[in-house]
Amino acid sequence: MRNKLFKALFLGVILSVSSTTKAQSADHKKMEWFKNAKLGIFIHWGIYSVNGISESWSFFNNYVNHESYMKQLDHFSASNYQPEQWVNLIKESGAKYAVITTKHHDGVSLWNSQSENAITVPKKALAKKDVLTPFLYQLKNSGLKTGLYFSLPDWSHPFYDINTRTKKRYDIKKAPQRWQSFVNYYQSQLNELSIQYKPDLLWFDGDWEHTSEEWKASQTLDLLKSYNSNIIINSRLNNHGDYDTPEQGIPVIAPQASYWELCYTMNDSWGYQPYDDNYKTSNMIIRTLADVISMGGNLLLDIGPKSDGTIPEKQAQILKDLGQWTSKHTTAIYDTNRGIPFENYKGKSALSTSGKSLFLYLEEAKSFTKIYGLGAKPISAKIIGDSKAAIKMDYSQEKTLTLNFQNTKFDKDVTVVEISFETLPQFLADFKQEKASLPDLLKNQNTQSAVYDMTNALHSGNNVTNNSGLTHDGLDMSLKKTSQTNPETINWMSKHAEALFETEKGLPDGHYPGMSALSKDKQTLYLFVEGTPTGPIALKGIKNDIARIRIVGDGTLLSHKIYNKLYWSDRPGIIYIDIPKERLDKNMTVIAVLLNKPLELYREKVGAIENNL
Repeated sequence: MRNKLFKALFLGVILSVSSTTKAQSADHKKMEWFKNAKLGIFIHWGIYSVNGISESWSFFNNYVNHESYMKQLDHFSASNYQPEQWVNLIKESGAKYAVITTKHHDGVSLWNSQSENAITVPKKALAKKDVLTPFLYQLKNSGLKTGLYFSLPDWSHPFYDINTRTKKRYDIKKAPQRWQSFVNYYQSQLNELSIQYKPDLLWFDGDWEHTSEEWKASQTLDLLKSYNSNIIINSRLNNHGDYDTPEQGIPVIAPQASYWELCYTMNDSWGYQPYDDNYKTSNMIIRTLADVISMGGNLLLDIGPKSDGTIPEKQAQILKDLGQWTSKHTTAIYDTNRGIPFENYKGKSALSTSGKSLFLYLEEAKSFTKIYGLGAKPISAKIIGDSKAAIKMDYSQEKTLTLNFQNTKFDKDVTVVEISFETLPQFLADFKQEKASLPDLLKNQNTQSAVYDMTNALHSGNNVTNNSGLTHDGLDMSLKKTSQTNPETINWMSKHAEALFETEKGLPDGHYPGMSALSKDKQTLYLFVEGTPTGPIALKGIKNDIARIRIVGDGTLLSHKIYNKLYWSDRPGIIYIDIPKERLDKNMTVIAVLLNKPLELYREKVGAIENNL
């Protein structure tokens, strides 16, 4: 009896594991296209584009009253709307899918919804036509995947409990039948969207206003799966989704979720706002895409068409610029996995799905780069898109690979190096550090190499200049010299003594794609800048206010700009620092970032923005 019971239990475990494995395999299969896509385009289009004000939030926050907001229906014309041009531009960008707002929190539906009390563009707006269907028809014909954004809240609907930040219609606990009527309403709209458009992806928003039970989230998920068992859902159905959706803030460290997507604006607005000219450059956005790819995620880049249906010129140009880069680097973008640890490579990287190709994303033109703790020497290395470039590979006993670039035409935004291996490469976690004693470094006649090794050791917490005779200002130094000492390295040390004298270990991974150090009082951050950057250098996850930024040993004060900082959130924005090319040091430029207090880092998970004051 006992033996039979054991066999039954064992069989139960096997069946359970088998069932779980099949479920996981099925989930992986349906997510495959999403994981490999890397780039999608988000489209926020609605009546809010008429006056160029915040979508839905402008009346929710009482910036305008609800009646004034809804009057925009009278001027939403879509008179120059050409959905085929939209799709061609999206495809040109290199995106593999698009997500369009079918209905935002204001409750205005772009399609001819027949659901009870629905406010629709065909019935209520000047356009007097369904503007969703033509776009989705063109999108499907193009071969791109179809994503539909759908707001769970509907602040205009009489059945919904919340109207504005200061006004509620009713308490759902006291009027459960009224709330159920709203659930029936929003689910009926999802029925319509599923039947008419057969979406590949449903992008929910606004779930924070109610619990999973109140939304009937499980029921909604079952409903969607009844139409498409492979439907992909984002995480904003109260955690019932397939992937995470960090918003605006580029994650500092790679999200733990197997699948994730950063939704990101080109300026500060989702929908069209004519006076928001705070656009990121194409260079910044291309580098953001490389950043996201290196962390194994997707970038969902937003555009906001005007009320007449035209896409703003600046937004269209960014998509075209993005397309030039993606078309050149297809093998290093799609079908890739997250890159190697920062300890092995001080930059952005990704691995091919086969694992036999490693891609390095260089944001600067430089003479060489290094990979540490590499188990075996690769068989080849090349610059993607530059067949004439020559790369010399040196592989040391310490398992360090040095790539020396010659005759290389560096990309104006991000240069991609592809390193190929015969077998799956190993990237060691506990590798032997290269020897970096100051006497040996001073003998090295290649100043760039000596400075790189010195700063790399410093970044890791090994300051080779301690007790060496270096002074805080680089004057009256008593460094031990020999006939082999490289005077150029001594001069570089003297010029940048401030960043070397008693400075400590640099930033952990994710904050800066390069080497760094921190002053003893932890109030000055030193960034070591290699070669010639293609654009402003970027810093993420710095909680501090910036007091001043300057070039070390030069005194030049530098300007900086912060993007994506929400004043009501403690999540820091991304800091971009411009460095004049004529002030770059040929061996290594050092930037001093003076902070308002000792360094504080933000390394938390980046989620949805649940407020918009």
